[in-house]
Amino acid sequence: MEAWHGTTIIGVRKGGKVVVAGDGQVSLGQTVIKGTARKVRRLSPGGRDVVCGFAGSTADAFALLERLETKLEAAPGQLLRACVELAKDWRTDKYLQKLEAMLIVTDGTELLVVTGAGDVLAPEHDVAAIGSGGNFALAAARGMMDSDRDAEAIARRAMAIAADICVYTNGNLTVETIG
Repeated sequence: MEAWHGTTIIGVRKGGKVVVAGDGQVSLGQTVIKGTARKVRRLSPGGRDVVCGFAGSTADAFALLERLETKLEAAPGQLLRACVELAKDWRTDKYLQKLEAMLIVTDGTELLVVTGAGDVLAPEHDVAAIGSGGNFALAAARGMMDSDRDAEAIARRAMAIAADICVYTNGNLTVETIG
């Protein structure tokens, strides 16, 4: 079976706000299957907002989001701890090890990338990006961080640049802001 490709997710923290934006394209080989997928979600475990964007297999990402919500309920207000616990499970559980997805997660304070390799990474430059067009979006956003643009404007422009370069990324965005 051909590999599913697609998705660019970016998280930008600037001026007291964190924005997570994701495109809507899902591709199978050279075919666009869907152009309006929603890969950025707002979670509210324990009444506290958390925004998560995912790249990779949709079913795998949803399995991880459910587990992340459980971890957040067990450690309310402690996003970093919940993500570390998720990453530990992901790394050691035989079922979870097969999941193919990555997450960008924020509560408005923390901005984290969680991977199946057991990594929980906080970006150095207040920008994180994942997915097929992630490096294009990351480079574009980092180049704009010193400008007078706010977090949302940077995220939107970086996603537009990634969509112009990466054939697996489109301009149908879902944007969530915290802060």
